[in-house]
Amino acid sequence: MGKKVIIAGGGTGGHIFPAIAIGQALQRLDKDIELLFVGAKGKMEMEKIPQAGFPIVGLDIVGFNRSSLWKNILLPLKLVRSLFQAGSVLKKFKPDVVVGVGGFASFPMLKEAQRRGIPTLIQEQNSFAGKSNQLLGKDARVICVAYEGMDQFFPAAKIIQTGNPVRPQISESTLTREDGVGYFELDSAKQTVLVFGGSLGARSINEAIYEGLPQLLDHRLQLIWQTGKGNAAQARKDLVQQKGVWAEEFITKMEMAYAAADIVVARAGAMTIGELCVAGKPVIFVPFPHAAEDHQTVNAMSLVKKDAGVLVPDAVVSSALLPRLLSLADNQELQHQLSRNISALAIKDADRRIAREIIKLINK
Repeated sequence: MGKKVIIAGGGTGGHIFPAIAIGQALQRLDKDIELLFVGAKGKMEMEKIPQAGFPIVGLDIVGFNRSSLWKNILLPLKLVRSLFQAGSVLKKFKPDVVVGVGGFASFPMLKEAQRRGIPTLIQEQNSFAGKSNQLLGKDARVICVAYEGMDQFFPAAKIIQTGNPVRPQISESTLTREDGVGYFELDSAKQTVLVFGGSLGARSINEAIYEGLPQLLDHRLQLIWQTGKGNAAQARKDLVQQKGVWAEEFITKMEMAYAAADIVVARAGAMTIGELCVAGKPVIFVPFPHAAEDHQTVNAMSLVKKDAGVLVPDAVVSSALLPRLLSLADNQELQHQLSRNISALAIKDADRRIAREIIKLINK
């Protein structure tokens, strides 16, 4: 009889890319495992998962809207509907294990699986577990985490520290700095700063970089700048004649960007941190201040406490980012220290570690 696994979750790249990495690792370890992904209708996983070659079904589920509370009025009805849909998926697919990677679809699928006695595994990416995963953790069989101290959220006996899965293009990259700098048509004699705030960009970071651009260029720095969708057109228009700046709304070859970078300015999502640990780059974190439970600040602080990163709060980014960046650019010793310390935290085989735990549950 074939082995079957459901991987549920999504909503953002931070949940989708780990889900894909886990699915690919499972298939490498056991080609006979049949996979089904479950996401939220209308979210990006409904496009990205099929592009990776996996089947997916969607649930009618949305997340809690913190900025406009009245929009949550239909949330209880959608949750009940999604639980019924999850039950239907389980009845039809008959999985041996259900895996939750976070995101809207994760909760109803795992909750319904647990109600039916199907083994569940949680892949908690952040250093501060969300409320949904805390609730699910009580009945999950295994909880794979990336950070220490997660026993404050989950039963210690269930926790396994696996790290967060990183895209193989990055974790297995053999690219040199020259490869990366050449790809972006930049100057190998200048230090390169990689700036990105996720797929949608980060307005506060973008504004600080834009305002400080003349000083950065005078300092013999050059930029690889992922502006995000909302800022790309204006940035390209303003910078079209500007040497030493590559600016686009999205970096498709992130492995090239990491290879080229000497310093990184970024948000502090779990996937970003996992990639930066593997890439081993000195980084200035500007955590997204409106993340649930302010988990991006908690993520960043877990590295800052180990001298593996620098933190600039979003509230002061307009005044503090540029001086901090210029200071770091002038301090090669600090760059090397940050690089060594963040590299020591890298786990390159997290996808395989998690896949092995899933297979253990199948075989129990």
